Amino acid sequence: MKYNLTININSRKYPVIMESGLFSIIGKTLGEHFPGKKIALITDDYLMDVYGETLKTQLTKSQNEWEIITLLAGDSSKSFDSLTYIYKKLIDFQLTRNDVIVSFGGGVIGDIAGFVASTFLRGVDFVQIPTTLIGQVDSSIGGKTAVNMPEGKNLIGTFYQPSYVYIDPDFIKTLSDYHMANGMAEVIKYACVADADLFSDLIRMSTLRDTNLIESIIYRCCLIKKNIIEQDEKDQGIRMLSNFGHTIGHALEHLFDYGTYGHGQAVAIGMYTITVHSEAMGLTAINTSSTLKEILQEYGLPFALPKNINRKLLAETAMRDKKRRGNKMNLILLEKIGKGFIYPLEKSEFRALIE
Repeated sequence: MKYNLTININSRKYPVIMESGLFSIIGKTLGEHFPGKKIALITDDYLMDVYGETLKTQLTKSQNEWEIITLLAGDSSKSFDSLTYIYKKLIDFQLTRNDVIVSFGGGVIGDIAGFVASTFLRGVDFVQIPTTLIGQVDSSIGGKTAVNMPEGKNLIGTFYQPSYVYIDPDFIKTLSDYHMANGMAEVIKYACVADADLFSDLIRMSTLRDTNLIESIIYRCCLIKKNIIEQDEKDQGIRMLSNFGHTIGHALEHLFDYGTYGHGQAVAIGMYTITVHSEAMGLTAINTSSTLKEILQEYGLPFALPKNINRKLLAETAMRDKKRRGNKMNLILLEKIGKGFIYPLEKSEFRALIE
């Protein structure tokens, strides 16, 4: 089935096109949408091993001049070293402001490719082709771009909306169970903060590999994201709800070696941890944390903080989060399943909460 959405925000209006098999005609589609323009496609070495020959064939079918820029797979590529490498490649390719940069990959590639597009020549058209569940339900829509610093994740970034988002749910068929669970954390997040019916459906679902089921899940999450970002493009209010679990999650990702926790795994722990505390504070309905724990376990996701973690260091790392405002942290909590809210907390209170 084909789904079309249009994101309507002040900075740009753009379509999200979702259809199984879309990748098989992506070259023709790019050629129609960007006739005569150079295409610089940014991806990673893992995806080149899997899809490289097909990518080259599709780009040739676009009848555009093209170049593929390949990074190492993984979060380590969201770095300033990678930016320098990509900028040099774009200069060598003689990309102009009238051309287009395409992201082909998951959230890491989408983040850094979007940052490059927003900064190279002060802005080049940008296209998202997300290949992971996280990318398809969350990071490809909304225009957040970022690179990491040694001090924390996503501390440097811009808001820069794509011109098109092309989603092919067939990519999900090739995901490992690990990456599938990683993406499901973001799906569960949206259900928790905005859609109790989706949460109930997730509990009842027996498989997520069925194409029609996957399409429905992705589409429903995209609708939630569309509603949120159309109200709040720059993450000043309601859009913060999409960061449920991320304050602690990002800190976990930063503190542990790459590969210890995927983004979704870290977010899952963050969602559960903060909900246990908010329930104890009387801010969240009783048994919400146990219900959340149940669904995380159902989808093979962790929920508990590591026993040996330095909680003081975790709190200090989390307090560098972008949602900090002065001496306050804007935590995302649940009133109940399906309804999230923003809860400002003094940094000293947050420290005590985590430690």
